[in-house]
Amino acid sequence: MQGRLTDADQLSAALTELEDQYVWAADSSYDTATAYERQARALGDERLITRARLCQANMLMRMGDVAGAARQIWALHRWAADHDDRVLQARTHLVWSNIHRHLGDAAQCLEHAVLAVELLDESATAYMHVWHRTKLADALGLAGSMDAARARYEQTEVLAAELGEPKLLLGVLNNYAYTEHAAGEHERAQAVTNQLQLIALEHGLELDPAGLDTIGAIEIENGNYSEAEQLLLEAVRRHELGKYEDADALAEYKLTLARAQRFLGVTDRAQDSLDRSRELCVSRGLGDVLVRVHQEQAELHAARGDFAEAFAVHKIFFAAHHALHSSQREAQARTRQAMFETTEARQEAERFREQARRDPLTGLRNRRYLDEQLPEMIEQCIGLTVAIVDLDHFKRVNDQLSHNIGDQVLIQVAKILETELAAVSPDGFVARMGGEEFLLALPGITGPAAGTHLDGIRVAISSYDWSELTHGMPITVSIGVAGLTDTNTASQAALLSIADRNLYVAKHAGRDRVVAGKHLDGRHRSYRNSANAA
Repeated sequence: MQGRLTDADQLSAALTELEDQYVWAADSSYDTATAYERQARALGDERLITRARLCQANMLMRMGDVAGAARQIWALHRWAADHDDRVLQARTHLVWSNIHRHLGDAAQCLEHAVLAVELLDESATAYMHVWHRTKLADALGLAGSMDAARARYEQTEVLAAELGEPKLLLGVLNNYAYTEHAAGEHERAQAVTNQLQLIALEHGLELDPAGLDTIGAIEIENGNYSEAEQLLLEAVRRHELGKYEDADALAEYKLTLARAQRFLGVTDRAQDSLDRSRELCVSRGLGDVLVRVHQEQAELHAARGDFAEAFAVHKIFFAAHHALHSSQREAQARTRQAMFETTEARQEAERFREQARRDPLTGLRNRRYLDEQLPEMIEQCIGLTVAIVDLDHFKRVNDQLSHNIGDQVLIQVAKILETELAAVSPDGFVARMGGEEFLLALPGITGPAAGTHLDGIRVAISSYDWSELTHGMPITVSIGVAGLTDTNTASQAALLSIADRNLYVAKHAGRDRVVAGKHLDGRHRSYRNSANAA
């Protein structure tokens, strides 16, 4: 990282460069992403903060802290989903796919890989269009669907070529070759690596160390041990000169090199390579690679004729293999627990969020929900009517019957409002604004039709059998109405102001009525069926 990036556009470009790297040093990239997060926070840019944190989660996973990555990914995905950010959602699903790959869950790995591709749109980078599809092919191969994986790899090859991205094309072919090799399809793997080397030659590109390691492993299977040794020596050289690699890369290359040298019969060179791999495994805590080092050491002793040593190391290998599987199961349990905890926390947060937007007495939406939803509804709706509903003489209910009866009346009025509104405006909502005052939002219903429907709601309340609850005291409501056509300013404040003025008119006109229309020149429309007057 060069200096401090203070401009949002510069920081965004730097994050894109970090996000779209094919290979990297996970630890230093994590530090870079952490520095970018600090700068994004200084700018107050939530999207840049989220992108930087997603880079950190990706690097945590690559450094082996899968549980740490899982803890972060839920919150990052939720932010992306809440803000309808398809690119960030696609990137989170790709990291999620890799988390499940580490867990050995091929089905979930594939599910997230599919979503990582489905969410791509024109705003995604060229890298994403190629690499997300490549990882989908990887996931298909892991799930045993090799025909589908091959089809995806071939599609991605074409896309990378069309985009003019030869380096990414090499990455695609490397993964393709490795997947064929892992599936035991050595001839197919050889054909892909031949294509890989040809394209690198055509474009004058050096293969990265991971690509050389894949080719070397395939050459070993084909019995070309000398060629494999030269490829692995070159992989080691390029790694030591390179800038971006995962923490276990060199240990892997040295292990593959030791296998090639063992088959060549140069056991001293093989032992030197294996010793270096073991040192890296111990210093970096690479348990998975270390188990395979023990296995290769036993094979090397046997190649020398040291069968007693080979047997002793085989016992070490089996003990390490068992310990690794135990630690992997523990790591999987920790990761799944982290995912459960974050899911549980998310669900709990959603539950509290919902509770915070509900009136505890009536169960209706409250003023907080109204203030969040109504502005968006105003912006999106071509036609919208809002109505303020206020109980008439509600103080008498509380004073003469008790506050408990008053609460029961409010609860029943709320039920009637919800039921009646659902019948005429299913996409609308009812909210309790406070006390005995409610608000109805009716999207798509305007003009006289809205007044007629609201008068029907008024009648439903006044004609309800209140006798058992209020012992003969009538319950009626006055309703003030406003529509988007009634105001020149399409805002919540303007609509509520007009509805409130019309409610005032309804109250002073005798209550138990609906008043609609803009009340600026004294003109308004009153809806009331006199037969239902209280």
